[in-house]
Amino acid sequence: MKTTIIIIDGMGGGIGVQLVGKVKEIAGSDTEIIALGTNAVAVERMVKAGAGRGAAGENAIRVTVKSGDFILGPIGIVIADSMMGEITRIMSEAVLSAPGERILLPLQQEHFYIAGLETLPLAKMIDRAVEILKERMTARGSVPV
Repeated sequence: MKTTIIIIDGMGGGIGVQLVGKVKEIAGSDTEIIALGTNAVAVERMVKAGAGRGAAGENAIRVTVKSGDFILGPIGIVIADSMMGEITRIMSEAVLSAPGERILLPLQQEHFYIAGLETLPLAKMIDRAVEILKERMTARGSVPV
C-alpha cells in the first residue's frame, strides 16, 4: 500500500529539510515524500534533502495536500498569517481540511503561544514527530522501515 507523506515548510526550509531527512530513514520503498513550501527556496532545499518531488506556493499547497496520507510541518501551517505572514488563510484552511493526518511541531511564534506544552529543542520535536508518524503508519497498515 503506497503512503504519501507531505512535508510543508516556508522561509528557508530548515525545519522541512530536517523532517525530510528523518522521514527518509523510516520510509519504505512504497512511501512517497512530497515537499511543499511557501517559496521555491524551501522546496528546493527539501528536494535536495531527499523529497521525491516538490512545489511552491499557495495553489500548490491547496491542491496537493488533498493527496497526503500524512502532513508534517510546524504548527504555523494551520494558522493564517503565521511564519512571518507566509501562510495565507487559503493555505491554512487547505491543510486543516485535508483528509490526511496532521503531525505538527508545536513551535512558539511571536503572535501566539501554546500553553501547557513542554519546551523541547527542535531536534527532539522532529524525532517525536517521526515517532508518531511511524506509529500511525503502522496502525494504518503501512510498513515503515
